[in-house]
Amino acid sequence: MNFDELDQKMRVYETSADTCVLPDIYMVARLDGRGFTRLTKEVCAFERPFDAQFRDLMVRTAKALMTCGFRIVYAFTESDEISLLFDRQEQLFGRKLRKLNSVLAGEASAQFSLQLRQVATFDCRISQLPNRDRVIDYFRWRSADAARNALNAHCYWCLRKEGRDARQATQQLSGLTFGQKNELLFQRGINFNDLPAWQKQGIAVYWEGYDKQSVNPVTGEAAFAQRRRLATNFELPLKADYAEFVQRLVRD
Repeated sequence: MNFDELDQKMRVYETSADTCVLPDIYMVARLDGRGFTRLTKEVCAFERPFDAQFRDLMVRTAKALMTCGFRIVYAFTESDEISLLFDRQEQLFGRKLRKLNSVLAGEASAQFSLQLRQVATFDCRISQLPNRDRVIDYFRWRSADAARNALNAHCYWCLRKEGRDARQATQQLSGLTFGQKNELLFQRGINFNDLPAWQKQGIAVYWEGYDKQSVNPVTGEAAFAQRRRLATNFELPLKADYAEFVQRLVRD
């Protein structure tokens, strides 16, 4: 059996489970840090419940993913996760889920590890969304998750700083309503509404156009060229206003 015959025979086992995303379906990749609780609390000892240095690491990782060869329209990051909206017509790797998941997880892990100078890994999964409304719902979902996580995290660490251990703090918060958790913070001098928006609503990274000044090579006169750059938004709007914000970025 020559190499070509062997290659054809064995490659079937490697590609038999390949699934491709259908044309015109929106794709959103969600990357999550693996073992980040230990990484952030024990290995690196970031400030709790939120740390600006960790936030900036996640933002830089998101930006790296938007410029690593994929056509990414929008990135949203909160806590230890990053969501990426692909251009609807993205065709890289033939839209094979296996390739998209593995490459993005590898890129995120490498970028974050290089910046942190510690080994860090991400997993990746892709949501296949049929229309613009479901894309908006997806990012509303992640925004709501950011708010819920922020409230829980601030309550939990308030209790921990008062001397409760992990089990006691978790038990005390179990079953409390949103309003009761807000009151728990308020009684300790913290107004949840006044906390930084990036902690409660996450952070957005997206492309924006701008005019770059240049010189006309023929006439020597000043001219402007249209360019694009990544913008970062740490003050995202809430609820319906956030849905409108995402809708403006989603392309048909």
